[in-house]
Amino acid sequence: MVNVALPKGRLGEKVYDLFERAGYSCDEMHDKGRKLIFENMEKGIRYFWVKPSDVPVYVERGVADLGIAGKDVLLERHPDVYELLDLALGKCRMCVAAKADFFDDGEKTLKVATEFVNIASEYYARQGRDIDIIKLHGSVELAPILGLSDVIVDIVETGTSLRENNLVITDEILSISARLIANKANFKFKTKEIEDIVNLMRKQVKEND
Repeated sequence: MVNVALPKGRLGEKVYDLFERAGYSCDEMHDKGRKLIFENMEKGIRYFWVKPSDVPVYVERGVADLGIAGKDVLLERHPDVYELLDLALGKCRMCVAAKADFFDDGEKTLKVATEFVNIASEYYARQGRDIDIIKLHGSVELAPILGLSDVIVDIVETGTSLRENNLVITDEILSISARLIANKANFKFKTKEIEDIVNLMRKQVKEND
C-alpha cells in the first residue's frame, strides 16, 4: 500500500480529485463523515486526512509515503523529504505588507509581524536588513494598524483582507502552490509505485493548465 497524507479542507479535496482522475479513486472519500482513513486495496492506496501543517511531519517520519504540502510550509519547516511535483493548486503569494503611508528609511530596526518566522528571517537576511521578528498565529493585519509592527509577512490570495484593513503590498517574496512530497526512505522501497502515481498525476496537472 502507498500511504498518502492529504490536507483537510478544500485544497485536500482538490488534490484528491487529481488522484481520482489519475486512477487512484476511493469511493468512501466522498462520504461526509468523521472517518479519517480510507483504503482501496485493489489500487494499493491508502489516504488519510491530517491538519495541513502536519502533513510534512507524517511524511518525514515515514507514516505517509506521500503527502501534499504548501511550498510555504516546506520553506518554513525545511522537512527532510523529496519534493516530487508542483500540483499547481492552492496558488497564492508570500508578501510583505504595510500601511499605505509607511516608509522604511532603513535607519532603524524593522519590526516584522508574521507566522512565517524562517521565511521572513531568510528574506531580510538576504537584504542585510536588521529586523525584530514578532511571531503571531493569526490576524497579523492588526499588527501594523495597532503599532505592534512596521510590516507583516503573510500569505496573500486575493488581497481583500489587506485592502479592507488599509494595508498595501510592498514586496512579493515568493509564489506558493501545493507540492507532492515523499518520504526519502520509503521512496527507495516503493519507487515504481510512487513513480507511477507521480507520472499519472503530472498528466492531470498538465490537463488542468
